[in-house]
Amino acid sequence: MLDETRIARALTARGISADARQREAIGALVGLVGAQQRARQAWSTAAFGPQGVYCHGLPGRGKSLVVDTLFELAPCRKRRLHFHEFLREMNRRLVHAPRGDDRLGDVSRQWLDGIELLCFDEFHVHDIADAFLMGRFLDTAIKLGTRIVLTSNYAPDDLLPDPEFHERFLPTIAQIKRGFTVIHFDGVRDYRFGGEAAEVPRFFAPLDASSEAALRDIFTSHERDAAIEPVRLSAAGRPLEARAAGRALLWADFEQLCVASRSHFDYLDLAEQWQGLIVDRLHTEALRQPHTLQRLVWLIDIFYDRKRALFIASDRPMETALIGLEGAHDLSRTLSRLAEMQSRAYRSALERGGEENAQDGINAKA
Repeated sequence: MLDETRIARALTARGISADARQREAIGALVGLVGAQQRARQAWSTAAFGPQGVYCHGLPGRGKSLVVDTLFELAPCRKRRLHFHEFLREMNRRLVHAPRGDDRLGDVSRQWLDGIELLCFDEFHVHDIADAFLMGRFLDTAIKLGTRIVLTSNYAPDDLLPDPEFHERFLPTIAQIKRGFTVIHFDGVRDYRFGGEAAEVPRFFAPLDASSEAALRDIFTSHERDAAIEPVRLSAAGRPLEARAAGRALLWADFEQLCVASRSHFDYLDLAEQWQGLIVDRLHTEALRQPHTLQRLVWLIDIFYDRKRALFIASDRPMETALIGLEGAHDLSRTLSRLAEMQSRAYRSALERGGEENAQDGINAKA
């Protein structure tokens, strides 16, 4: 049986002693899963208490740690995914869905079929198209009785902050505040900082012969049979010129990856094709361009969420180059994640020999 003690014990095994807000979230999450089980036993989708839990706060405060622990232990049909991945799946289905009076509602019901517990990591709404899609999706999920857990850097009232469109999202914000237990993770500690450095460095600066040699060693250590030679590839249907590509590791210049016009769909595609990525020749002056900076944020978000390896060679250290920049959403989260990705605690798919994340996808349990 799932209870608060079991989750707290699992967190302790990961080196986390739950603070007050984390304990509050654990209680709410256990209650949510328990309500879902009672509804199933009653052969009804009627709500028993709140239908969701919304965890928000600054990066690295343990939101995903708590939710992932609950997800692993929850005895139900469930799915956890990053918000970017969800948007890609929904848009693909909408393209092929037959026209109707409520095509978005129909696609939402099909997508939700068989899911009792749904966890969205890094929930955000920055544009009106995503707002419209998410509003209809949440409305459908709530009517179906799906239990929903959201983690976010934004309080509900701060979603879709663009003043031109914010008012149009107010009904969905009100629905979240009415139907979800909202918990603010307000701890002072960012768990991603202060970890022991990785045994083999992953980020290199400046761009010199030493960095070039280090990247070459990384590539050849994982790709003994692959030649280091230019290759033309595709990312979400767009061409990409790479410096080298093996079975597990891709090596490409920053200009091709983030200066060129790309979307988060490109990085999802790359993360599905390779277990690791070498980002070379990152000239940090280019990050002053908002679109370029936003693409780097997307790339890091997606590779972190998929636990892919990331190696970066830049003209200046990344942690200093990113501080104070403007023009991209969620830059503080990027700095937090980069700190963890340089630590020994970050175990990527490349280091694990490509084993798949057991949390990904739909897991059916008794």
